[in-house]
Amino acid sequence: MAQTQRNNLAIYDDVAAHWWSDDIRWVRTLRNMVPGRLSWFDTHIDWHGKEVLDLGCAGGFMAEALDDRGANVTGIDPAKDAIAAARQHAEAAGRTIAYDVGVGEALPYTDQSFDAVVCVDVLEHVQDLPQVIDEVSRVLRSGGMFLFDTINRNPISRLATITMAENVLKLLPKGTHDPEMFIKPAELRAQLDRAGFTIGKMTGLGPRGLNAKGDFTFGRVPGTMIIYMGTARKPDQQGD
Repeated sequence: MAQTQRNNLAIYDDVAAHWWSDDIRWVRTLRNMVPGRLSWFDTHIDWHGKEVLDLGCAGGFMAEALDDRGANVTGIDPAKDAIAAARQHAEAAGRTIAYDVGVGEALPYTDQSFDAVVCVDVLEHVQDLPQVIDEVSRVLRSGGMFLFDTINRNPISRLATITMAENVLKLLPKGTHDPEMFIKPAELRAQLDRAGFTIGKMTGLGPRGLNAKGDFTFGRVPGTMIIYMGTARKPDQQGD
């Protein structure tokens, strides 16, 4: 039996044509996670009028939700077909979201371009976490916010995201994640601290119920053993 390819990022291009169709359960799951993330992120920032980068935007679920909040949104992702789908959907709705193909390790933006960087379901996929954190810091303006979530690395998260989500419940395609690339909160805090960020509290993100389609809805949960969300602020020029 062939071994499953892990951290298979091709899945996002594979479903690009159906990203906004509501036909694919795991894509609906990704969409359903956006309100749960924003219910917490919204308590940390007023998006209106902010220049915001959605780092790892895929087909644009988070980018459009941020646009709805009055942000000036730029999305970037290495999945070119997903970016094309995001751009097409935004243009059809008259949205002015800018979309680019690229990776977090080499963001094609000038220094201090954004007031906030949002990065969800991404950090556990990148090839060079310290470089991505450095790039986030570089493109953020003084006092800018970094808002993120990622997956903790431990046996419980592996059971939940690989055994259950991929193999049993089929919430994600097999090979979506490589559990060896998951990031412990202490490791992420260390990288953020190294880059000079002021680190906020972290909280859990997980299933909270079911919708009419029988899909999970998401929101804050007490523990950070599986998915955790956090914020960090780039200090202003005075360093406070």
